[in-house]
Amino acid sequence: MRILGVDPGTAICGWGIVDRHGSKTVAVAYGAISTPSGVAMEKRLLTIFESITDLIAEHQPHWAAVEKLYFGQNSATALAVGQARGVVLAAVAKSHLNLVEMTPNEVKQTVSGYGMASKGQMQTMVQRLLGLEKKPTPDDVADALAIALTGLEYIRFKGVIHDR
Repeated sequence: MRILGVDPGTAICGWGIVDRHGSKTVAVAYGAISTPSGVAMEKRLLTIFESITDLIAEHQPHWAAVEKLYFGQNSATALAVGQARGVVLAAVAKSHLNLVEMTPNEVKQTVSGYGMASKGQMQTMVQRLLGLEKKPTPDDVADALAIALTGLEYIRFKGVIHDR
């Protein structure tokens, strides 16, 4: 089972591809799509769309996991993240991938056991769960890997429920 996890953002869009073979889970590839703030928004969104589409074509995941939009206090940031999330979902749909979505607190709860875990705690847990030599950076990349790990758990849980 291979899954692409995405932490949407317009400045930095984190991504991570994770494989699960039985009880073993490994990071296949991960990184960030960065777009400069001085570039027009439509061009930044196109860069994200094309990059996600290319990642899907290169790595052939079976599923995609994307974080649900969290409305914090900054509505401008929420709008930009929503736009990035939209183009990620469009790339996923264009590639005919199965999709699973979850909230930030669900990701933190699944990966760390604590729904209010800090960024540092999440980086440490992702590093440990995937056996990485160092903590994934920036935070967006660690978040994307955590989203992929959570997506794998959702899929496993869904299979257990449907098998009954």
